[in-house]
Amino acid sequence: MDIEKQTEEISQKKGILAGIWTKCEKCDQILLQKDLEENLMVCPKCGYYSRLDARKRIQITVDECSFKEMDNGLEPVDFLDFPGYEEKIKKSNINDAIVTGEAKVGGYNTIIAAMDFSFMGGSMGSVVGEKIVRAIEKAIKKKYPVIIVSSSGGARMQEGIVSLMQMAKTSAGLAKLSDKGLAYISVLTDPTTGGVAASFAMLGDVNIAEPKALIGFAGPRVIEQTIKQQLPEGFQLSEFLEKHGMIDIVVERKKMRDTLTKLLKFFSKK
Repeated sequence: MDIEKQTEEISQKKGILAGIWTKCEKCDQILLQKDLEENLMVCPKCGYYSRLDARKRIQITVDECSFKEMDNGLEPVDFLDFPGYEEKIKKSNINDAIVTGEAKVGGYNTIIAAMDFSFMGGSMGSVVGEKIVRAIEKAIKKKYPVIIVSSSGGARMQEGIVSLMQMAKTSAGLAKLSDKGLAYISVLTDPTTGGVAASFAMLGDVNIAEPKALIGFAGPRVIEQTIKQQLPEGFQLSEFLEKHGMIDIVVERKKMRDTLTKLLKFFSKK
């Protein structure tokens, strides 16, 4: 019996050993966790992109030891006394769905923000909007470009109209950044949908996406049920959006840092 079959049998009997083995969510291949991490959480068998939490995303993007976090103490408020909202917040090990800070990428100073889908689906509430605007204001003050990595299901329903207001708030902040002649690079990962896609995520001077990322306002199933038609193959995936001019470029995760460095170099000359 070969090693792969032995591994699969062991995992079925005892469960996959945490921190040693893992299973690809798409192809079900049993993988060494170490190998998956070295490949930046991209399955070496089928190329499936696992989601990264915000801090891991920042770690693989910025220069080593250059990240200085901002506004880590901001926490969401239950404005509407929404049932179960406080309990969901307390269960998480992070304060909200975004991490922001100052860093260097390829030696270039930048302000970077990364969303975290593990916190309530990366939903945008008051804290996400406030942290993005504060990051933009710091970028304007220091004359730095801004990079935002999006991963979100959209606006946070538990905060009602307050969450929807963040769409206008973040867009207005980016308009001020543009008026100052400073660059904004938007990186869209799987998924980037709803109010996030309808606001800051699609407003970059350059919009980059990871391969096979779901990007759009409403999901494909909702659209099909609404228009009563079958959608084209690959609809709302990053490659489809690139082909139709909605995003500028699709970049593999292992090449993302080099691509960002080249863009920052270009904008620094401008």
